[in-house]
Order: sequence, then C-alpha cells, then structure tokens
Amino acid sequence: MTGKTCLETRDLWFSYEDGPSALNGISINIEDNEFVAIIGQNGCGKTTMVKHFNGLLRPTKGQVLLYGEDIVGQPMGTLARTVGYVFQNPDHQIFNATTRAEIAFGPTNLGLSEAEVRERTDDALERFGLMPHADRQPAMLGFGLRRKVSIAAVYAMQTPVLILDEPTTGLDYKSTLELMELITDLHWQGRTIILITHDMRIVAEYAPRCLLICDGKILAHDDTRSVFKQRELLQSTHIEVPQISELGRRMVPHGMQNGILTVPEFCDAYSGLKTKS
Repeated sequence: MTGKTCLETRDLWFSYEDGPSALNGISINIEDNEFVAIIGQNGCGKTTMVKHFNGLLRPTKGQVLLYGEDIVGQPMGTLARTVGYVFQNPDHQIFNATTRAEIAFGPTNLGLSEAEVRERTDDALERFGLMPHADRQPAMLGFGLRRKVSIAAVYAMQTPVLILDEPTTGLDYKSTLELMELITDLHWQGRTIILITHDMRIVAEYAPRCLLICDGKILAHDDTRSVFKQRELLQSTHIEVPQISELGRRMVPHGMQNGILTVPEFCDAYSGLKTKS
C-alpha cells in the first residue's frame, strides 16, 4: 500500500426505490494498492456498496470519493478508465459475437490504437487460457469459461482499481488457483484489488485485509488475521473461518499461536510446538 487514499465513503446511505435502506452510514477508506476482501452474508450490502465505486449506483446520502474526487457528476466512461468491475454473473457482462471482440471492446472504447488494442487483447487471451476460444461465441461457452472471459475483458482495460464480485464461482480448483495468482500478480504490480467472496479460504490465503458488512453497516475493517480472531462477531454474522483456522484456535490452549490463516502457517507453528516439547 502507498498510504494514499484510493476510495473513500463518507456517511454513505443508499435505498432502492420503494425498498428499505441497503446501506446505513458507511464510512471507509481503501488505500491505493490495497488488497481487501469484502465479506458478509447474501443481502448484507456488499455488491450495493461496491457499485457506488464506479458509478453504477449513486448515493441516496453521503459521498464516495475516488482519489479525492467526488464520483457524483463524473460520467460512467470516465470512471471506467479508473475502476474495472467484474460482475458476479458473467452473462450480465458478455454481449459480443466472439471472445476476441468481447475482450477488445473495452480497450477500443478507451480510444487506444488498433495495435494497442490488439496487444492487450492477445495478452488477455493468453493469460486466461482463452486463445483456443478467441473466435468462438462467448455466450455459448461453459460457465467457467464465460467467467474467465468476463474477467479477461476487464483485465484488458488495465484500470488501476479492479473490483471482482465472486470471481471464482463456477471455476474448478486449478482455475481458481490460476486466477487468484494472476490477481495477486496484478496487486503486486500496483493495482488496487477489491474482492467480494464467500470463500473464506481465499480471503485467508490472498487478502491481507478484509471488511465485514452486515445489514448495510461495517462491523469490521482490519487486517484479515485480526478480523478472523473475532470469533463471536463472525458467528453472529454466520461467517465460518477456514477449517485450518478453527483447528489452530482449538489448539491455542496447547501452545498454538492464535490467528492461524493457512495450512503452511499451521504446519510451521505445529513444528515449533514439537521442537519446544
């Protein structure tokens, strides 16, 4: 992280037409080059909140600032140059006749040269293993491949901020691992990553920080280890930590360090226990 604020919400409220309030006074700061996971049960306000970050929704009350500038009044096209958004359902995003055209659409609309569009498109096709499907109609591909197409299309925009709403849904373990390694690489290259997911293993292994939402309110926003230590809070929101984290917690009375997140951490800590004994 750079210490520079990327996204900020100030007392953000939002209500859908003729519906109850979906966001209730949210105030957060997300730093530039931060990797943050947003967690919470279905209907808690996760997607509603992040749709304010690229102007898909506008606040009922409060402000959303992108690099210090209020998004209200900024055209969607301008915001799209900075914030890339991958929808939870790829079918809400895909509409072109071929996979290549789908991926090229965003860079083309940025006004890039044909050579640059072609370079970015080919790079995305290669990185996501989609080159064999480049000339196929993406709507006819399997769900996992359609998911990859939707992510590759946003990746090709090369926005400094990337929001991914449940990106691993429909992917097998190998594809999930490949995708998360790619996302991690983008983060190390300087992108700000905002990841919505129900998979706490992914949160534990990849997201240094996480943000817990319940009923349109922020209950926790801290480093992931600190949030996962708050067992009663997580139980109250029906969030289950990874099994290895729970096993580590149960072994704390036997000398295990508190706040284990991953299997390698557990193995290292357990080895330390055996050495001491």
